[in-house]
Amino acid sequence: MFQDSGGSAREPTEQFPGSEAMETLRSQVAHLEAEVERLRRENQDLHIALLTTTEHGDLIEAQLHAANQRLQAEVTERQLAQAALQEILATVLRDKADLELILETTAAHGDMLEYQFYTQAVEAMRQSEEALRKQAEALEQQVAAQTAQLRQAEAKYRSIFENAAEGIFQVTETGHYLSANPTLARILGYDSPAALMTAVTNVGTLYVQPKRREELLVYLRQFGSVSGFESQVYRRDGTIIWISENVRTVHDDAGKICYYEGSVQEITDRRQMEADLREQRQLAERLLLNVLPPAIARRLKQGQTTIAESFTTATVLFADIVDFTALASTTPPEAVVNLLNGIFSTFDQLVDHYRLEKIKTIGDAYMVVGGVPNPQVDQIDAAANLALDMLTAIRQFRTPAGLPLTLRIGIHTGPVVAGVIGTRRFSYDLWGDTVNIASRMESQGKAGCIQVTEVVYQALAAHYELQPRGNLHIKGKGMMRTYWLLGRKHRL
Repeated sequence: MFQDSGGSAREPTEQFPGSEAMETLRSQVAHLEAEVERLRRENQDLHIALLTTTEHGDLIEAQLHAANQRLQAEVTERQLAQAALQEILATVLRDKADLELILETTAAHGDMLEYQFYTQAVEAMRQSEEALRKQAEALEQQVAAQTAQLRQAEAKYRSIFENAAEGIFQVTETGHYLSANPTLARILGYDSPAALMTAVTNVGTLYVQPKRREELLVYLRQFGSVSGFESQVYRRDGTIIWISENVRTVHDDAGKICYYEGSVQEITDRRQMEADLREQRQLAERLLLNVLPPAIARRLKQGQTTIAESFTTATVLFADIVDFTALASTTPPEAVVNLLNGIFSTFDQLVDHYRLEKIKTIGDAYMVVGGVPNPQVDQIDAAANLALDMLTAIRQFRTPAGLPLTLRIGIHTGPVVAGVIGTRRFSYDLWGDTVNIASRMESQGKAGCIQVTEVVYQALAAHYELQPRGNLHIKGKGMMRTYWLLGRKHRL
């Protein structure tokens, strides 16, 4: 019974709950406690899922770094949501404590207003529980979706890693492999990445050059990354191959080196082709230098298409093997070629010794110039010394029949024009009266003699023995005074 304000007794408009109602309320509270505990466990499971997702993401190779950064941001958002859920859970627990206090007050005093307040609080608690459950479900769905996306990305990049055309690796500072893909194992001659990582405990031992890895580490410490680092390495069977590495340094948040990662490409075939190409270029260079003077060859390689120059002073020498045409007609071709090759090769060495320039051979004739294409102060002396040495050198050669050979040599000095002619078979040649007169000195000379012009005589008279021959009619020039070069004067 309740008392009204006048003190008279009245029946309550709503029956206060008895012991059965109180048991029901206690059952509801117990149910809520169980739900709260279940939600706490779900939150813990979600937290573990988040951590697992994060840790799993850290294992993905270098290609997943960007994806992991985005994932970390989303994990942070979910952690904030979890914190909000924890705050709601704390609120529910406080509400539970308040309800228990209300329950005790209601049981002790039986006040209707307290009962109504209790009923409202229970409803608010149920609504909070429902909100908490919905947020937990949403968070769980987000984590599940993100985990699925991460697994798809991992599968994609794992496929790229496993099937890449290049070797991919991660290696510690001490040279121990952290990871390697099948291509790298195949390049180095191993059946699998596991076999490679087990057998090679220090990648420095792979390099043929002992200090090569140390050189790589120096570059990485200085620049952070290296591209196209080419080295020779040993394969499992001991064979040597060439590889090209692209390597970068991976640091932690504190700037400490975690490991090195990169890619490897075998370039043995490319290096062999480059070596073959260099050899072919060197062969072409030698062939070109056999045809052209080095200075002219360089100008042609630089793209100059027309080369023609005038020289005010050049010394031209012609040498011809006497009666060689008749000898060639009665001698087997191979013997003729071998004989000429021996003679002219000897002359080539003498030309190089005196820094002169061989222009060409015409049959059994040999043409040399001094002062072209490079100026030469002692060109006349050099030509005279060459002529004397050629007469000496020819004496060591014999015909197949054992007969001695001899030369006619002519020398003249003066202006010439020089240039390159031809497009398929280059030829560096000389033109002008100087060339014609030198040729006449040889053709109108005598066997075993060196005939020179007046201008050559004037240049040599102080240091060489010369003998006047007299006046000689030269075709196209008329009468010219010529001399025989006999030898060098003996200095006291």
